[in-house]
Amino acid sequence: RGRIRAHLLKLDVADRYLRFGYAANDEQVVRYADQLNFSRDDVFGIFNRRLELIAMAHLAYMDLAEHSNCAEFGVSVLKTARGLGLGTRLFARAVLRARNQGVEMIFIHALSENTPMLKIARNAGARVQRDGSESEAYLQLPAPCLDSRVTELWGSQVAEVDYQYKKQAKQFWSILADVQKIRQDVRDGRHKSS
Repeated sequence: RGRIRAHLLKLDVADRYLRFGYAANDEQVVRYADQLNFSRDDVFGIFNRRLELIAMAHLAYMDLAEHSNCAEFGVSVLKTARGLGLGTRLFARAVLRARNQGVEMIFIHALSENTPMLKIARNAGARVQRDGSESEAYLQLPAPCLDSRVTELWGSQVAEVDYQYKKQAKQFWSILADVQKIRQDVRDGRHKSS
């Protein structure tokens, strides 16, 4: 939750406007992150080598009886990580997860000016309806199958290995930096005593 909060707080005013549909202030962003329901919804993230969350997606399952087979998708990508297809990758991951959970339709509520999000939806085959300054995209999902379940399982394992690799690499470089600092302090100590 803390990493999600930190990620969302790094979004500038324009990005918050596109992500939330309004220019969310820090308090609203923190409230959103604090109210995420991890036991009901799915949250996916992409971390850089410093283990900072640079892109995240929220797949919110509907609690309403008439929308029980629907989920809403939202995504944010830091400016420094744009143009790498991270939003598209997170959308594909969310679609696969939703499909395997028995969701029949994913929808995206976005501002009409949020062309990257609407492009991701259109490229996936979603039907996009525009209503003034807002748009909604609807993507019908096929029923889950053995292939979709295995693909999701494999993707989860690859993501876990990637995260653990980045975590170990970060620890290694941190230890190496500490050793180098100690060596430099020893050298500085020798020069002072001479």
